[in-house]
Amino acid sequence: MPAYKFEALDEAGKSQSGLLEADNAKAARAQLRSRSLVPLAVNPVGAAANDAAGGAKLSRWSRRVFNATTLAVWTRQLAGLVAAGLPLERALSALGDEAEDARQRELVAHLKSEVNAGSPFARALGTAPREFDEVYRAVVAAGEQSGALGTVLEKLADDLEQRQALRAKVTGAMMYPAIVSIVAVLIVIVLMTYVVPQIANVFTSSKRALPTLTVVMLWLSAFVRNWGWAVAVLAVGGAGAYAAARRNEAFRRSTDAAFLRLPLFGRLARGYNAARFGGTLAMLAGAGVPILKALQAAAETVNNRAMRADALDALVQVREGASLASALAAKPRYPGLLAMFARLGEQTGQLPVMLGRASNQLSAEVQRRAMSAATIIEPLLIVVMGLVVVLIMLAVMLPIIQMNQWVK
Repeated sequence: MPAYKFEALDEAGKSQSGLLEADNAKAARAQLRSRSLVPLAVNPVGAAANDAAGGAKLSRWSRRVFNATTLAVWTRQLAGLVAAGLPLERALSALGDEAEDARQRELVAHLKSEVNAGSPFARALGTAPREFDEVYRAVVAAGEQSGALGTVLEKLADDLEQRQALRAKVTGAMMYPAIVSIVAVLIVIVLMTYVVPQIANVFTSSKRALPTLTVVMLWLSAFVRNWGWAVAVLAVGGAGAYAAARRNEAFRRSTDAAFLRLPLFGRLARGYNAARFGGTLAMLAGAGVPILKALQAAAETVNNRAMRADALDALVQVREGASLASALAAKPRYPGLLAMFARLGEQTGQLPVMLGRASNQLSAEVQRRAMSAATIIEPLLIVVMGLVVVLIMLAVMLPIIQMNQWVK
């Protein structure tokens, strides 16, 4: 039964809003009148509302209902209710009643109405592709087909939480160096645009030759003050042009391939994407998704376009009869550990387990490298910042020392 969002007036003239289920909008208005409410607006919720009101384009720019954390929590709650024996419709009703966010309540009500209408849960999730990606829907479909939806949802929640934890740890490790870099640049700009010019006025009036370091620093200060805006405009314009160029698939693939060759960040990107690919493939294969469909869905989770192209090429090789291990071993961008565990899994008949272990090891390695990189970068940034400040202070102090010698 479809769900509708309503706005109505009660007998006291106060506005009320909420959700209700009815066969159509006319029946929904009749329900409101039976409650002594005067309906002002009755609209279908979810994807149907977007299509009916022409809001599909607007939803592309709107904030998503679920972020990574809330989606994992919601999936865990749904898994617990379904595993406890609660029918899917009642589980969705319970989650909708407990939701604090109005948009989340509307989305859950829409999913429930689709399920009540006879659609499989995976197909109902497909009406909200921005919230539930292809991997999510494939896992749910496999759980429905196998009759173990609760168990599969538990695995899906585990995967979402592990993926979020890995992203948070890598981001956290890189956050401090990024903040230090930004603060260092701002300090240097302030020194060059305000402090140095103030002191320079004292020295330029003496009409004596200044030290070379001071002359260079004064020139840099004048350049930043006069042309800093142009440099900023060029930087912003260059970043915008680069972002626009990355919409071209060939250009993005070539730049992503070049990024993988960087000494430090390239290895982090390789490990992160390989761990995500292996973990998704392990989850899908463990849920009973056919290997070709699992490979297709797992490849879509890889952010790096060069590694995604390798994964899709491995899919073609597997479709032609090659083993997964040999297909991955032929891709040097993917760590050899993934191919080795895939070979062990194929030999022992425990491919999902072995791929999961490979993903866990790659995730641990990425976290270790990220922490090591942050440990190295932090003191280097402090040293570089100290050297820049020392050079600026020397450029200021040398003329003072020179003036003292002239006085003597």
